[in-house]
Amino acid sequence: MKLFRYILLLPLLFSLSCADVLDKQPLDKLQGENLFSNPEGVKLYMANLYYQLPIEDFTFFRQGFNWNTGDPNNGGFAPAMVTDEAVHTEFGDFIGNDDFQWWDQGYKLIRDTNILIDIIPTLTVSEDETKALIGESAFIRAYAYFALAKRYGGVPLITSVQMYEGNVEALKVPRSTEKETWDFVLKECDLAIQNLAESWPGGERRATKWVAYALKARAALHAASLAKYGDRAPISGTAVDQKLVGLDKSAAAEYYKAAIEASEALINSGKFSLYKPTPASPEEAAENYRKLFEDPNIAPNEVIFIKGFARPGSGTGHNYGIWYQPNQTANGWPHPGRMNPTLDLIDAYESYTDPGKSAPVVTTEAGNDINDYNGFSASKNYKRYDDPAGIYKDKDARLWATAILPGTAWKGQKIIIQAGFIKPDGNPQLYGGEPINANGKTYYPYGAADRTQYSGFDTWGGNNTRTGVSFKKFLNEGVNVAPGWNQTVSDWADFRYAEILLIYAEAIVESGTGSSQNGAKALNDVRRRAGHTKDIPLTIDNVIRERRVELAFENKRFWDLIRRREYHTLFNNTVRHALVPVLDLRVSPAKYIFIRQAIQRMNPATFDYRQYYRYVPGIGANGLVQNPQY
Repeated sequence: MKLFRYILLLPLLFSLSCADVLDKQPLDKLQGENLFSNPEGVKLYMANLYYQLPIEDFTFFRQGFNWNTGDPNNGGFAPAMVTDEAVHTEFGDFIGNDDFQWWDQGYKLIRDTNILIDIIPTLTVSEDETKALIGESAFIRAYAYFALAKRYGGVPLITSVQMYEGNVEALKVPRSTEKETWDFVLKECDLAIQNLAESWPGGERRATKWVAYALKARAALHAASLAKYGDRAPISGTAVDQKLVGLDKSAAAEYYKAAIEASEALINSGKFSLYKPTPASPEEAAENYRKLFEDPNIAPNEVIFIKGFARPGSGTGHNYGIWYQPNQTANGWPHPGRMNPTLDLIDAYESYTDPGKSAPVVTTEAGNDINDYNGFSASKNYKRYDDPAGIYKDKDARLWATAILPGTAWKGQKIIIQAGFIKPDGNPQLYGGEPINANGKTYYPYGAADRTQYSGFDTWGGNNTRTGVSFKKFLNEGVNVAPGWNQTVSDWADFRYAEILLIYAEAIVESGTGSSQNGAKALNDVRRRAGHTKDIPLTIDNVIRERRVELAFENKRFWDLIRRREYHTLFNNTVRHALVPVLDLRVSPAKYIFIRQAIQRMNPATFDYRQYYRYVPGIGANGLVQNPQY
């Protein structure tokens, strides 16, 4: 099944950069035959283009792409941490103007791709090789313009190499409308689909016809949502007047249609399926889901496109394994535990006992106070648990595979997450203080005597979760990551069949076109792989909830809130929440209770309308119209 393993080639596999190849002559005078006259030249140049792709993977942080250098001041601040999925252990930041920019790097990739496109007609290669080069170039350019469009709206469409001939003004290209930009992305996808084969000889890890379909489905859904929901966040200004940002609502139908058709091409091909789609139990479903992200290469029929990470410590590894391990398994690394899944995400997961809707965690016998985040109340009758993981009983298997829950095992250790205790006299002692003796035993505020023996709430070093759970997805339980930069080499699944099924379901229900029966099947196939046995109807609420839990931490939630224009509603002086385990010493033996409350040391966050677009850099030099309110 190696035919469908498309892992990106990285230029550092050759220990060279693009500059190493092209430094002998100016780019605008590059002699194509010299570079592409042997297979290694083709591989090296193409590998560099793939490396520059704006894939939002393990090295995508608020600073940008391929960010795998050591920077403790920004320690692992991932996009999930500005959504309702997670918070950082230390930082309480929200979205800044300079976060998630990609302008100069984007146009560098486009220029490098245009060089290749301009050269292709001059090459003495076979027809099949020519088609492959055309297809790959179109795919890369589509991917680049997709990343630009979802950040800036309409952008300059540069389709050939620009050459400076003494007149700077001649090089300035005005912004196209947002509609023209999205149409160009889909057109480039179509060109890639027409020219790319279904696989590469020997299973080379490069774009194929199917990868191009997947990109088209994702991009078309994004554009469709912008058209349908743009009026949820009205903005004004010159860029709006010139339609450089914004899409007419009437455009939604054509984009939903494109998303449906691209998804159907993948579904009807018969070449893709979910990894282990019918587990015998929720426990089996959780393990299957965990393994899928520990090593996506085990699922060649589900994973359509993979970005590979080659060698630890070489610049082609990444840092998820050091930033996000729980404190107890840090293996000497001084900055673990940075990714803290929120109660807001945990509440979204269904329960097997009442499927088809979110199942907020109930902490009291009354069960009517799930919106009370005011902390411990002695008047409440809290549910008590011998095992702190017991409160998550019957929760969707994907939660167990995505988060390390208190009291569960990871790397041979019981992970201790505790925020304090309720003293025998009924008074709470939370977030610190001294140990106490009760019932003939010594109890420690964070569950253990030594800082290396627990993983929650202690603020020392910023190494302990402040939400009540730690992080698991993508981490390899069988590997103790060395305490250094870029030591993790797990691969990133960029396109998965599960995402395609959910794109398909969403496009059908949002557009009111296509087969509702097939859309419902796609939705329920994803749920069935998670151990659900009862089908639910195709509704937009069901699809969006499923996207939240199936695609959690895959850097989709940020863009879902952007494209559906829901960010400003969700984040309006908003705090995020924790589920706090506390040892209750009022009973003997002691048991755990849980408190729903706002996350400690976090300021409320507000999303402004203008943040639906990033600001356009360098307008003083390039003369472009700036986006609204910047």
